[in-house]
Amino acid sequence: MRVLITGAGGFLGSHLTDRFLAEGYEVVGVDNFITGSRKNLAHLESEPRFSLVEHDVSRPLHMGSKLDGVLHFASPASPVDYLEYPIQTLKVGGLGTHNTLGIARAHGARYLLASTSEVYGDPEVHPQPEDYWGHVNPVGPRGVYDEAKRYAEAMTMAYHRTHAVDTRIVRIFNTYGPRMRPADGRVVSNFIVQGLRGESMTVYGDGSQTRSFCYVDDEVDGIFRLFKSSRVLPTNIGNPDEFSIRQLAEFVMEETGSTAPLRNLPLPDDDPKVRKPDIRIAREVLGWSPTVDLREGLRRTIPHFHKLVDGEDARSRTLGEDHSDDSASAAATVT
Repeated sequence: MRVLITGAGGFLGSHLTDRFLAEGYEVVGVDNFITGSRKNLAHLESEPRFSLVEHDVSRPLHMGSKLDGVLHFASPASPVDYLEYPIQTLKVGGLGTHNTLGIARAHGARYLLASTSEVYGDPEVHPQPEDYWGHVNPVGPRGVYDEAKRYAEAMTMAYHRTHAVDTRIVRIFNTYGPRMRPADGRVVSNFIVQGLRGESMTVYGDGSQTRSFCYVDDEVDGIFRLFKSSRVLPTNIGNPDEFSIRQLAEFVMEETGSTAPLRNLPLPDDDPKVRKPDIRIAREVLGWSPTVDLREGLRRTIPHFHKLVDGEDARSRTLGEDHSDDSASAAATVT
């Protein structure tokens, strides 16, 4: 079995690549590395069942060898990224989805779209079931991501109904774990980095807004089960345990030993007040539910950031040393 995974260099895409390889698949990874990282795939350099194509799937891509599956995970996925790359986000949700659906159709391959809980917007129904249509501001700053994913879902269902493509749609809720970027703007990574550095954690609003955080291994397991299932309609995959942002900050402070006071900033436009998945369908159809609670997930994630923060701080100290009396040493250090 051979699958194509777009966004393979990203946080979630790289973990998904590992899972498919562990299950015996051949994987072709595609990424243009706008927000992904080659480091996330470095451990696969000698893996004969993995190959990497550097490409922007918003442009057509021809795949010669037979594919059994196409999983479209390419997209900026954090507010920092999709606000920096709004046009690219819309294009990969529209053109990228169209192109990858075309590949799936040409190969007779099963197709899985990575959608998001953001399709529910700032929800007026809580928790959010799959049949809730959402409350999205299409012209707000977050609309570039929300509407790109809503359009991608519509395109996916159109290919299923019109061309009989065997499709799946996963709505991913806040996921965290190793390989997240320190500066990606997501709340878990922000808090952990600030906690490890002894900085004040930035809380937007009063911190009463809620999220449901799913550890990456659980998320990937749910996605893999959905891919293998016969479920066509969108499916929520997330952890239904709900926490306020202030609670998350307190947990991270305890796990990192931080004592710095919290710092409150104004709430961003259209920031959802609540977010919690209804996962009854995932439980009943996929036999899936998360197994890693937030405390344990943080304990598994913090060492990843500890290495990154220690490395960054060490480089900063090295570059900041005064080598004015030893130019050769300074040159060697910078190099």
